[in-house]
Amino acid sequence: MRRRDFIILLAGSMGGWTSVVRAQQRVMPVIGYLGAGSSGPTAPNIAAFHRELSEAGYVEGQNLMIEYRWAEGRYDRLPALAADLVDRKVDVIVPATTPAALAARNATPLIPIVFVAVADPLATGLVTSLARPGGNITGISVMAAELMPKRLELLLELAPRAKVIALLVNPNNPNAGRMIGDLQAAALEKGVQLAVLNAGTEVEIDTVFAMLVQREAGALVVAADPFFSAGESSSQHWRHAMPFQQFMSFASSPPSAV
Repeated sequence: MRRRDFIILLAGSMGGWTSVVRAQQRVMPVIGYLGAGSSGPTAPNIAAFHRELSEAGYVEGQNLMIEYRWAEGRYDRLPALAADLVDRKVDVIVPATTPAALAARNATPLIPIVFVAVADPLATGLVTSLARPGGNITGISVMAAELMPKRLELLLELAPRAKVIALLVNPNNPNAGRMIGDLQAAALEKGVQLAVLNAGTEVEIDTVFAMLVQREAGALVVAADPFFSAGESSSQHWRHAMPFQQFMSFASSPPSAV
């Protein structure tokens, strides 16, 4: 083979190889979904998320990839899960609930973060202003904490003779203090006593239900928290509480809102 023909053949082969490399480099965008709870209870939310993406022209597996990370109600896992998404260089992080949003914000100042189902983002320090969030973070807030007094009001209509109302709250939740304060003020206004019961582990949930009878609680308010709807705490532990439900009213907030 003449030298000129060899050079032409090599150049043509290199051109074809370059096209293959460029095609491989055109990867699909990746969303990192960071959930504080588990996939089961949040399945309706994920389905709605997919529907909205589809309406915007994005279908998972076709022109979009989603990396899911679930803390299973263990908030101490969130920093490592957020760091893993950053290491994988996702294009955007979607944290669900306040603890996940805080972990994502602490993990990266560069990757865009769009949070969903968080409580007051201003009070928790997620944003500097509602009008101008600043930095790399924005999203949608809910009114889970603000509606706590209303839940108490509705609960007292169901159990008007209740003198003691129990509040089940996860002390690891960054909004726990605010929810307790708001409900204490509402209970004082209604003339009932509020018994605050903390549960941040599965063992503590068992302990809480054992204490409800001792406190003579006539009703229970379950604070908004993914931990109370994730894994064991949403099945086995709530089944343990069934005997207590026979003479007690419950008021629970959306599990995905915190």
